[in-house]
Amino acid sequence: MVNLDHRIQLVIIGIVVGILGGFAALGLNFALSEFAGFLESYQQDLLVILLPAAGILLTVILLKYVFRDYGGHGVPEVILSVSARGGWLKLRSAFSRLVGSLLTISAGGSSGPEAPVALSGASIGSNIATYFKANDRIRIAATGSGAAAAIASIFNAPIAGFIFAMEVILGEWNRINMLPVAIASVTGTIISRFFSGNQILFEHRLLEIGFNDMVAVTGFSLLVGTISILFIRLLKKTQVLFQKYLRSILIRAAIAGLLVGVMVYFFPQAKGEGYRVVEDLIQERFSAGLILLLGLIVLKLAATSVTLGGGGAGGIFAPSLVIGSLSGFFYFQLLTMVFPAALFSGSGVFALCGMAGMLSGALHAPLTGIFLIVEITGGYDVVLPLLLVSFLTVTLAKLVEKNSIYHYEVVEKGFLRRPRTDARILADIDIKELLEKDFVPVHSEMLLADVIPAIIRSKRNYFPVMDKMTGIYLGIVDLNSIKAYVFDTELRHSIIVEEVMETDLPTVSLADSMIDILHKFDRSHAWSLPVIEDKKFIGLVSKSRILDHYRSELKAQTED
Repeated sequence: MVNLDHRIQLVIIGIVVGILGGFAALGLNFALSEFAGFLESYQQDLLVILLPAAGILLTVILLKYVFRDYGGHGVPEVILSVSARGGWLKLRSAFSRLVGSLLTISAGGSSGPEAPVALSGASIGSNIATYFKANDRIRIAATGSGAAAAIASIFNAPIAGFIFAMEVILGEWNRINMLPVAIASVTGTIISRFFSGNQILFEHRLLEIGFNDMVAVTGFSLLVGTISILFIRLLKKTQVLFQKYLRSILIRAAIAGLLVGVMVYFFPQAKGEGYRVVEDLIQERFSAGLILLLGLIVLKLAATSVTLGGGGAGGIFAPSLVIGSLSGFFYFQLLTMVFPAALFSGSGVFALCGMAGMLSGALHAPLTGIFLIVEITGGYDVVLPLLLVSFLTVTLAKLVEKNSIYHYEVVEKGFLRRPRTDARILADIDIKELLEKDFVPVHSEMLLADVIPAIIRSKRNYFPVMDKMTGIYLGIVDLNSIKAYVFDTELRHSIIVEEVMETDLPTVSLADSMIDILHKFDRSHAWSLPVIEDKKFIGLVSKSRILDHYRSELKAQTED
């Protein structure tokens, strides 16, 4: 496969990854159904409180001490691998989070199966590409393909799986990525439909969208945008507070589980992924007052934040759908109370728009939000309000929160390097490729007159200065700054190198990132900087050489 044309490689990878990613999603869905059914008989009295604690605690123990794959809720790790690791993911990630999410969700933890299954599919794609010794660009495409196949399969939504991988995981739309991602997404969906049937996750009655609905959903965008911002911030804050005040991950998991258990005990709608609540809302079978609805929204936000912040495994797709649909129903109830004479198509419109808006705002991915809701509900009749709400919501969310739920973790680590950006292009440049090594060293005790033979032999204007005994780097001599002394017969026999060498020039290490190196250039206003390892001079790096490699890398990344 190594010798095959890269397009053939991508097609093969797309098919294989699609099949395996589809089976991973099917397996998790089946296991969730069976395990949740088994635990249903225990969902009573105090066991309702204790089960989430047991589920999250067992999840942490397995991920931390058995699989050794603890931390994060899936998708950020995939984005990190694409941004900074050439698409490389650990093989054990293909199954560790599946097991973790199975325990967390089945026991009542508030999260969804989508992020773990996306990580599983991405890991499968990454390791298949690695096995066949594919280059980084092919492996990145394979990683995105695995995530697409898993999402497409678990939701029976091929377009949403494709768009999610391109919009959220890979962050760029080019033919190299689109080919395998599309094939994997379709293949994963075919696998899902073959074994589970072509089922729409949430059925809804046909809706006729009127002028009043379009005006109303415009205002609704402000509400759902605000809630999506609150969701991002609450998830971040909860994680920070848990880590700050509960240093033991086991105590953290137990307390988080107990908190979730208490919420679930009083409000069962906050339990698990919550798809039953979504189905009732879309089909307009749900009834509750404004206060109860507001309470349910807050509780689902809190339960999800505590579940994931405490170490539970799972994603935010399902909770976002629940929170969004509840928000839509709340807004509809408020509308009919304030404008009793106005005619609207029904609460289902606002529930669907709320789902799309929450996903768009929380993920900063409007196309994913739109097409996922259209595919899992068959809601092509509400595509106009979905478009409006999704793009207005993500615009509002980005004004307040620059990074999505999935991206803020990667940004905090300093590794969000989107394709064709300076950060990504520079990250792909290896400093070892930039080293200029043909320099003639001089010693600090030498007279300038003794340096003249070195000047004659060298093709460079820079001369590294070494300690004669230890070889340790001491500074550098720039020929342009010593010309006046060299051509003066008297001065060149009275001035030694130590008196004219530059010692305050910043030095570069092989471990420095290209961004750090450029910052050193900016601060020093130099055109070349010495590279030092173990106090020894190993070469020089120049701005002009960086620019040459930058242009070459930019050309490589923009070639489809």
